[in-house]
Amino acid sequence: MRGYSQFIIEANENAERSLGVDLGALCINKRYPVTKVAEKLSMSRQGIYDWFTGKSKPAKSKEELIKSIMREINEL
Repeated sequence: MRGYSQFIIEANENAERSLGVDLGALCINKRYPVTKVAEKLSMSRQGIYDWFTGKSKPAKSKEELIKSIMREINEL
């Protein structure tokens, strides 16, 4: 597996907190691939990276699914 770039890691660390940024921090820490997150949410990787870096925020309609994915990742 290819890890997260230094740019994504630093952008995530410096981003204003949101559910998407928290998801990003968890994925980075657990080395969970962005591709898997994108597949589970039926989104592009770029859209997920935008959440991870605080460039955009998840829609309210995705929040419960994101929380479920976060619980799943935490159990790994």
